[in-house]
Amino acid sequence: MDISCTVIGKVCTQEGYAIELEEEYRKGLTGLEGFSHILVVWYAHQAISLPSDALVIPKPYQTGPEQIGIFATRSPYRVNPICLSVVSVKSIDKETGTIHVDWIDALQDSPVLDIKPYHGSEDRVRDYHTPPWCAHWPQWIEESEHFDWDAEFTF
Repeated sequence: MDISCTVIGKVCTQEGYAIELEEEYRKGLTGLEGFSHILVVWYAHQAISLPSDALVIPKPYQTGPEQIGIFATRSPYRVNPICLSVVSVKSIDKETGTIHVDWIDALQDSPVLDIKPYHGSEDRVRDYHTPPWCAHWPQWIEESEHFDWDAEFTF
């Protein structure tokens, strides 16, 4: 089965953080005003794709287990390097197709594949838990920007 995706824009990180849409997709921003957060589906274009025999990797996190499956990590090293980020919207310029956001964990020029509005009835979980090795990570997206993520990784 062949699957294809269309790049609708890119991530910009040079002067703050923003999502810049290609001109033909800017009309899709209509009605997005008023949403405080969006889900950004993006492609980790600089990540290394893993073959199916590399599904368990050596300890990527300082406090993590000695080995971990890639489906138990948010590392960009994936079979398909497709990523999902929840981001806070600062402003939307429909004319230029620019969504200014507080922060996104993507690199400059990461291709954007889709944008969806964050909606509490579908995107929020009241009772969740994590393994003890990552329980000290931020509990809220707003705290993630200031968390020392570099200190968490072994590579």
